[in-house]
Amino acid sequence: MRRSLRLRLLLIILTPLVVLGIVVGTWRVEAARRTAAEFFDRNLMFTALAVSRDVALLDGDAISPDTEKLLGETAGGPVRYHVYAPDGVLVVGYAVPPIPVTRRLPQDVAFLYTDALYKGTPVRVLRLKTEATIGAISGTFTTTVWQSMEARNRFALQLALRAATVIASLILAVALLVWFGVRHGLKPLTDLEEAISRRSPEDLSPIRRAVPVETQGLVGRLNTLFTQFGATMEAQSNFISDAAHQLRNPIAGLQALSAAILTAPTLEAAHERAADMAKAADGAGQLANRLLTLERARAESGTSGFERLDLQEIASTTAADFAPRARARGLRFDADLPPGPVPMLGDRVMLGEALANLLDNTLVHGGEGLSRVTLTLRADPDITLSVRDDGRGVTARDVPKILSRFGQARSGPGSGLGLSIAEAVALRHGGTLTVEPSDEGFGVVLTLPRLA
Repeated sequence: MRRSLRLRLLLIILTPLVVLGIVVGTWRVEAARRTAAEFFDRNLMFTALAVSRDVALLDGDAISPDTEKLLGETAGGPVRYHVYAPDGVLVVGYAVPPIPVTRRLPQDVAFLYTDALYKGTPVRVLRLKTEATIGAISGTFTTTVWQSMEARNRFALQLALRAATVIASLILAVALLVWFGVRHGLKPLTDLEEAISRRSPEDLSPIRRAVPVETQGLVGRLNTLFTQFGATMEAQSNFISDAAHQLRNPIAGLQALSAAILTAPTLEAAHERAADMAKAADGAGQLANRLLTLERARAESGTSGFERLDLQEIASTTAADFAPRARARGLRFDADLPPGPVPMLGDRVMLGEALANLLDNTLVHGGEGLSRVTLTLRADPDITLSVRDDGRGVTARDVPKILSRFGQARSGPGSGLGLSIAEAVALRHGGTLTVEPSDEGFGVVLTLPRLA
């Protein structure tokens, strides 16, 4: 599913901001409610103190004009009051308070705030106890003041809305900054995309343009991919060229032999030429298989297609196939293999083909003095698979030549691919191939990592 990177970044940034905004908004609502309650409760306290003072000073007859004005103009709307004596008799104020006179304050409580109903309207009530002497009565007088809750609720709502407006404005500002800022910030990527789109399909050169630090890893990966892909394409091109060049002569020979069979003067001559054609076809098939093995070993990477295998078993099978051919040439063939398994991780076909090529090289390039071939397998600490003979040797100067494709130290039969295949297989398995230069005898050692 295609998703906008800009939208993704916007969601990543805004989601925690929105959650934080909700938490802060909830906290601000509660803080606004507490602020409003404290503010209006303090006004009720001032009003109650003013009423109780006037009642004491004016001997309970009335309250002063200033206090009357305070009761009518205080924040939150008019304040009503009620003062009663120690015996519960009304001294001054409204006759029926929200809290019945019979519900007295506890002895150890000087004042108490309460929510109540006054004529069906929610009100905030403050009851205040004062010690005074009014007329001939001395004792604890109780002053009750109350005010509608509507104003304080409205005030708290205004505070909360202001906080919510600020928070929402900040989140909106951040959203706009992210939306347009990310677009500007991603401009180097769009420039890079445009530059790559202008390239031709054949241009696999590394990207050289300056890019932000955050995208250097991506560009580095792309350059590595371009390099690997270019090397793969070059290897495939070389393989096609080599295959076409090397198979041209065998195919031409097969065509000539097929024509010779058709023009054979006798049936016996046709059989002879058919046998030659079969031998030539077998040689062409072996050459094609070796080319494919070499290309596969060089093109693949990693451990894809590898399996847990026993190299001792592969070596034994290959040695058993080679032994009759060595005996037919009058050679002594020794296979020095360990009695137990030699486990490793690898490609069974490739390893078998590499070992078979090393053994075949001894027959093809050993020369007339060849009399003995030895195959040795060791597994301590790494796996070493060596093939040695007592035939013609090679100098150190000729080693790079014989390791190259189709390279031979001396002109002769063979495709010149045996050592190239063995070296490619060794590298494919994380190992090495070493040629031992010598004037007499030839030795090659294949080193492979053991299975942990």
